Amino acid sequence: MARPMGPRFKQSRRFGVNIFGHPKELKRGPKTNQKLSEYGKQLLEKQKLKAYYGLSEKQMRKYMVQAIKESRKSDRITGDILVSLIERRLDNMVYRLGFAKSLRQARQMVVHGHIRVNGNKVDIPSYIVSVGDEISLRERSRSVDLFKDNIASTMITLPYLTRDDEKMSGRLAEMPERDRIPVEVVDSLIVEFYSKSL
Repeated sequence: MARPMGPRFKQSRRFGVNIFGHPKELKRGPKTNQKLSEYGKQLLEKQKLKAYYGLSEKQMRKYMVQAIKESRKSDRITGDILVSLIERRLDNMVYRLGFAKSLRQARQMVVHGHIRVNGNKVDIPSYIVSVGDEISLRERSRSVDLFKDNIASTMITLPYLTRDDEKMSGRLAEMPERDRIPVEVVDSLIVEFYSKSL
């Protein structure tokens, strides 16, 4: 599956936001964009969300369809559902919990079998974590210096996550509310972009 693997800092400058959380990403300043059409604005926001989570277009469309279905069954806003849904991907949860220094590293950890969900091996990065699920490092991986250093050097600041450093585990304590998810995108423009083709 094709994923954006180009220069990460270049992507951040293009979008004008710190996509990957590195302190030097916007050191050279954001790239100034030409005046965009309404379609151009929608496209930019969609591309930005894809970059935040390292998603393919196929995955984005799948999540959008799911968000639309869920919004029809509830009074929640489609854009809020979309971002909350993607936020709960296993690779992203591993990254947010501080087990990995980057989303790419988190995805690799999942694929290589280092992660357990409720004690069971899950090696699918797109697995959607549910509220109450426990995410942990497998027992053999807990002695790996890289993982220990990652946990020791990061603090959990998101209110919907809890972490037990001794057990090298974490939990999705509550559903991530949109205003608490650290992703700078205009959700409504993304919904408008896909409304033309779904």
